[in-house]
Amino acid sequence: MNDFIFSLNSTIPIFFMILLGWFLKQKGWFNENFVSVANKYVFSVALPVLLFRDISSAPIMEVFNPKYVAFCAIVTSLMFWGIWFFSEIFIKDKTMIGAFVQASFRGSAAILGIAFIENIYGHSSMGPLMIISSVPLYNIYAVLVLTFRGNKQGSGSMKSALINIVKNPIILGILAGIPFSLLNVDFPAIADKCISNIAVTATPIALLCVGAGFEGKKALAKMKPTVAATLIKLWILPLIFLPFAAYFGFRGEGLIAILIMLGSPTTVSCYVMAKAMDNDAVLTSSIVVLATALSSISLTMWVFLLRSYSFI
Repeated sequence: MNDFIFSLNSTIPIFFMILLGWFLKQKGWFNENFVSVANKYVFSVALPVLLFRDISSAPIMEVFNPKYVAFCAIVTSLMFWGIWFFSEIFIKDKTMIGAFVQASFRGSAAILGIAFIENIYGHSSMGPLMIISSVPLYNIYAVLVLTFRGNKQGSGSMKSALINIVKNPIILGILAGIPFSLLNVDFPAIADKCISNIAVTATPIALLCVGAGFEGKKALAKMKPTVAATLIKLWILPLIFLPFAAYFGFRGEGLIAILIMLGSPTTVSCYVMAKAMDNDAVLTSSIVVLATALSSISLTMWVFLLRSYSFI
């Protein structure tokens, strides 16, 4: 019951901000220009600073585990390429593939992960290691699929994908944070406060944009891919890969961090990136909404099962 209550406490505030964004758009207080500018701010400034803060303050070297890093990186790659492969076979509208693949494999590892682990164990040492292992790949792979399988079919090329990766502000924020973590740099109080003030704006503004960008009628027309992506994200990926994690000996908070990597709801940054890269933002927002709404049930179920078998 405690895990279920925590899951609700984690997901309901997120869902509330999405609903608030939708309501304010219906009232006319948010218009398309505001949402576009806000998305650009989150994508170019707030999210990179958030990831820089989280990674630069993480004690990577203290908990570094090559086996764990390799597992998270390999599984992230298998999720991405596997989903993209089957999407090419089963999705008829190829303009939806970029958004579908990104939303199906990319979870709230950075935003939800550490908080979820700390709620269960009181601390998080393996969470940052999972983030370092998976989040950079999340963003690199997202840029690849959004470049090659977006609304402008045929416009993607390896050169443009590489340029998008090099220029991607989220990836730059992650890479900038790694040296500060490795060198264990403590920022002066003023700098730390400035960074934190920017970082805390990322999630609420992004969630408001998801709600404002949610179009009910258009979303209903894309309900099948929305449900499919949500099932993949919350249930199918954990079902496939958690047994392998247990087989390789991962237990406790390390296994919970892997659960977050596999089965956390679709991250709000999927919508921000899909919008910024001219992909299917309607489909992405509907997946974020549905996955967030159902994740309190799915995460609680997975935690219950892992505890039942004494893995955590």
